[in-house]
Amino acid sequence: MNQVTQARGGATVGVLSELTSVEATAVRHLRQWFTTPETRLEMRDDVTKALGPDLSDIAIETFGKLCMLCVQHGRRPLVRHGMTCSCLGADENCFANMIAAAADGQIEDTLMFASLIVRPSRARELLPLASQFGHLLRQMTTSVPPSAVQSPVLNTLH
Repeated sequence: MNQVTQARGGATVGVLSELTSVEATAVRHLRQWFTTPETRLEMRDDVTKALGPDLSDIAIETFGKLCMLCVQHGRRPLVRHGMTCSCLGADENCFANMIAAAADGQIEDTLMFASLIVRPSRARELLPLASQFGHLLRQMTTSVPPSAVQSPVLNTLH
């Protein structure tokens, strides 16, 4: 990987305040997951408060698997901005769009974004994880109390 390739992944393409709540939360969690063990614990606490203990375990496990696949099969390392940065990087934007598209059941778009993050031959592996996590993020960012939240299922049209 050269400096130019890494710079493209970190290039500012927007600001977090322009994202939907699902997209912004996906970026925040991505930053928390990879920054420090403390920020990862903050993420776990946030998810547990929003979803309750049972669904939060599913969300954290799903997100961990998703991140692991991105690291193991990534085209290159995902570039992230700092925890307090209001900018949105290109890689972060791609990740957020993948999660949002998956939450909306947009399979082709999800696969397109996934293929920008990992090698295209591995993109399909991200689909169920992105879908499940996207559904959980959607539940986290709505006003539904944790006791009323249902376990996510893969979105199918017919």
